[in-house]
Amino acid sequence: MLKKLIATTALALVIGGVAEAQTPRTGGTIRFTAPYGSSFANLDIHTSNRAQDEIWAKAIHRALYNWDANANKPVLELAKEVKVSGDGLVYTYKLRDDAYFHNGRKMTADDIVWTFTRLMDGAKAYPGARYVRIIKGAIDVEKGQAKEISGLRKIDDQTIEMTLTEKVDPGFNFYQAMTSIYPADEAAKESFATKPIGLGPYKFVEYVPGSRLVAERWEKFYKPGQPYADRVTVSIMGEASARDVAFRNKEIDASILGPTQYVAYKADPELSKGLLEVPEVYTRVMGMNPSFKPFSDKRVRQAINYAIDADLIIKKLVKDKAYRATSWLPISSPAYDKDMKPYPYDPEKAKKLLAEAGYPQGFEFEWTATSNESWGIPIVEAVIPMLEKVGIKVKIKPVEGTVLSEVARSGNYQAFIWSNTSGPDPLTSLKCFHSATPQTACNYTQFKNAEFDKLLDEAAATDDQAKRIENLKKANGILREEAPMWWFNYNKAVMAYQPWLKGLQPNATELAIQNYEDMWVDASSPAAK
Repeated sequence: MLKKLIATTALALVIGGVAEAQTPRTGGTIRFTAPYGSSFANLDIHTSNRAQDEIWAKAIHRALYNWDANANKPVLELAKEVKVSGDGLVYTYKLRDDAYFHNGRKMTADDIVWTFTRLMDGAKAYPGARYVRIIKGAIDVEKGQAKEISGLRKIDDQTIEMTLTEKVDPGFNFYQAMTSIYPADEAAKESFATKPIGLGPYKFVEYVPGSRLVAERWEKFYKPGQPYADRVTVSIMGEASARDVAFRNKEIDASILGPTQYVAYKADPELSKGLLEVPEVYTRVMGMNPSFKPFSDKRVRQAINYAIDADLIIKKLVKDKAYRATSWLPISSPAYDKDMKPYPYDPEKAKKLLAEAGYPQGFEFEWTATSNESWGIPIVEAVIPMLEKVGIKVKIKPVEGTVLSEVARSGNYQAFIWSNTSGPDPLTSLKCFHSATPQTACNYTQFKNAEFDKLLDEAAATDDQAKRIENLKKANGILREEAPMWWFNYNKAVMAYQPWLKGLQPNATELAIQNYEDMWVDASSPAAK
């Protein structure tokens, strides 16, 4: 088995432990929150690359792998074992024989084949296709040149063979909710879009748009004795103030904190006892569309990075709930270059570059942003006067969180600001900038660089882990130099949790996404019954 490219140190720094030696209690309701918008995209998780939607999906669905937040690595979930060929390209999975969909039917190899084939439907441009592309023949299906993925073969009902195009650990590709395994018979029906059926610990009960999603215990879940709680309620709370009131009133069990709340909760003698902090593998960036003429010039993109005092914004607005970004890969990545320096604040250098690029008087552009306080309009408003000093004017285009994802994937923007997954596997993450990766997947800035592609292709082909890391560091350095984005910060995620909520995991891939089957509430919870 390939060695896992995961740093086991910085990736899961936990301040305020959540480990308990208590015996889990059964019953009650886990009252969770979805904090990244005012709605869910829809109830088809295959269509969404937003953490907002993965929060509910983790209760209802399961993928081939899962992320073990405590071990900091992907682990088998829907398979009991896997055998890998000597050349590291063929994976043979022995599937679980005790995984039942919520309609009572046992999962088989057909469901995995159907799911991955669906994700490669080029007409639909599912975001999860970026992960399935490592399977031989998947791109042929995406291009409409084949109807079946040649590298995905059913051996029998409980055995599947997967042939890869490069030497990577597929666990890093198939733990995300957007690759969740669907029941082939039911998922093809129109009703599935409003009443999802999955393999997760909880089955769907109701969804009230803009309000909540409710799921109840699935008695045939494959982990004995789990889940513990009777129900999970995921309340949609995009406004930090609403979450704050609800948490203080003990109406919810956990809440993701923004910068202002982080400072307040740390200072509170009681609230500070229930804080979980993790350096997430998320990079906050401003993406620049090269189709917009000024941004087609590298000097302009570099000028943007020089013109913004990111350290000041992190200190004053983000309240130090972040780490300064140098390029794409976060500090927790094994390919992070600790010697790489961020762009210094240098408005004179920015002016010089703009003049060299033919914009001595600057220019004006439209910046698409959500209301998120950590990487949305408040940040843009702080940046505007800095850009004005070098002659660049900004017009803000506000959008809702669900819209931003489609804006970036469609290329319908001049610039956007967003928080994007940049790990945990550096090769998978950097592939978002490979020229072969379409904009609909994650190459939002349509980045193309021959040397970058070569470094990634060589990294994917080698068994030499040191060589792989060296190549990935160089590729990350090219991104810093080419500056397809303004490199803002790497997120420090903070969750406040009530004293009765147990079983939280320090999930550095997204703290708001939890394995609900491991969580439980003790008798002191207002929703213990």
